[in-house]
Amino acid sequence: MSDSGDDRLPDRGHGELDELRQRLNALESARPSRAGRHPWRSLGAGLLIVLAALLSLLSVVAVWANSIVQDTDRYVDTVGPLASDPDVQKAVTNRVTAAVLAQVDVDALVKELTDAAAQQGVPPRVAELLGDLDGPIENGLKQLVSGAVTRVVTSSAFETVWVNANRRAHSALDEALTGHSGSAVELKDNQVVIDLGPIVADVKKQLVDAGFSPAAKIPDVHTEFVVFASKDVGTIKTYVRVLELLGGWLPVIALLVAAVGVYTAFNRRHAVIGAALAVFVAMLVLGIGLTVARDVYLDRLPPGASQAAAGSVYDALVKFLRAGVRALAAVALFTAAGAFLAGPSRVAVLTRTGCRGGIGALRDVATSAGLRLGAVGRFVHRFKRSIGVAILVVAAVVLFTWDYPTTAVVVWTAVITLVAFAIREFLDAPATSAGTRPSAGAAAS
Repeated sequence: MSDSGDDRLPDRGHGELDELRQRLNALESARPSRAGRHPWRSLGAGLLIVLAALLSLLSVVAVWANSIVQDTDRYVDTVGPLASDPDVQKAVTNRVTAAVLAQVDVDALVKELTDAAAQQGVPPRVAELLGDLDGPIENGLKQLVSGAVTRVVTSSAFETVWVNANRRAHSALDEALTGHSGSAVELKDNQVVIDLGPIVADVKKQLVDAGFSPAAKIPDVHTEFVVFASKDVGTIKTYVRVLELLGGWLPVIALLVAAVGVYTAFNRRHAVIGAALAVFVAMLVLGIGLTVARDVYLDRLPPGASQAAAGSVYDALVKFLRAGVRALAAVALFTAAGAFLAGPSRVAVLTRTGCRGGIGALRDVATSAGLRLGAVGRFVHRFKRSIGVAILVVAAVVLFTWDYPTTAVVVWTAVITLVAFAIREFLDAPATSAGTRPSAGAAAS
């Protein structure tokens, strides 16, 4: 009798436990949630998070604009590689070739050739045929000049000229995008241009060395290559000027607004996930906007401008902006993933349990081999939460103070952060595991 009664006790205990769970679930479902009782607070938190996402978008643009406009070295590093871009080289070759040919009078050359032939006693019929060589001479001259220009443009000398010219033209870009400039360089017809005069001089020297003596009569030519041109410079200038005034404050403001939004929300972990995903969506929108803006910019180029070269220049100018967009998007995704894995969901719990189990097994193997964590293990166990907060703060400071973080910087920061957490978990050894084995009762509990 006693045995059968003992056998029924577990069943009755499970039944009472299930009944208690059902009552608790019914009470929780009948009780309105805190968020439901305060809809305005939830709405305010959501609006703050959306505002923070928009401010993050403007922050990336502001940091890029300030770096391009105010930092000459940054600008030169941006456009310097264009010297080896095939489309830019082709556009410069065509521009310089046209400028040189414009200084050569083909008709005068034909006349000199005809007069020289007449002085040599050439028959009149032959002299008449020489007078019809305008077209062939012009074509041959064009090939000669184009070959000389190509050799100059593809040489290392062109890269030097290109970098120096763009360094001088940086103040014109400042004028174009902000409305103020600290030098005598001016914006011409809403265009930022560089002078290709040194290239023409090098081509002139090569033509003379090649035996084309008329090239010595070519005067100094200051032909220009358009780096940036737009009919909407006035509108762009207004926007960039506003971003420049806000400058480095926008990232701080965006971070503070996001923090207030998360603090206001009832479920702050969900708010962190929402804010991170909102920032990611903002970066996605900005990336798409840059692609659309490229097509709009190329469609509004002045007549005769090389679209291929202009596209290369645009891609170079927004290169670091795209890098910033990708970096912030990566930070947002890592933040959302971290907040999710810190939650109570089944996936998060299994992930944390698996990682802790694996690291704990490694620690047990190490202690079995003679490793003694001692005071270090007890210290980490006592201040485990504070150490985790410190790791996250250091990672945030690194990303926030890095001049121009890239996606690689973000990924490596995330990897190092995870390694730091793994080391913390490995060193987390309470007094029982640091040197003495727990008793059987403690182990059972």
